[in-house]
Amino acid sequence: MTVAGVKALEIELSHLKDVERPRIVNDIATAREHGDLKENAEYHAAKEEQAFAEGRIQEIGSKLSRMQVIDVTQLNQDGRCVFGTTIGLMNLADDSETTYQIVGEDEADIALGKISCHSPIAKALLGNEEGDEVTVKAPKGDIIYEILEVQYI
Repeated sequence: MTVAGVKALEIELSHLKDVERPRIVNDIATAREHGDLKENAEYHAAKEEQAFAEGRIQEIGSKLSRMQVIDVTQLNQDGRCVFGTTIGLMNLADDSETTYQIVGEDEADIALGKISCHSPIAKALLGNEEGDEVTVKAPKGDIIYEILEVQYI
């Protein structure tokens, strides 16, 4: 996982523990005051939300304890596409340009230009360098890209 990805998970974990958990406990206490718990929809909704939040806290804690953090700025900057690099590409079919950063599965967000290291595009790019042409096996057919730039930011 990248440094930014770890930071995002730590922020989410802190928010869940410091904001969401106390709010949910308060919601449960308020719902209990309304009487019969068997037919109390507010109580059941709050308990369900609590279970979800606690599950997410456990999931994030587990990920943080076993992940390897990659600081791309500390890597050997030899121009190769590796985990964490930001890569400028040109689609050779239509000359359109795009930029992707290769990140871990938990960080992937195509709208932000972050692709999973397990995606077909990332797999095709890894190990290549500026000027190389790579072929990506896509559901609609092969796409050929030229690597315009590899950044270690």
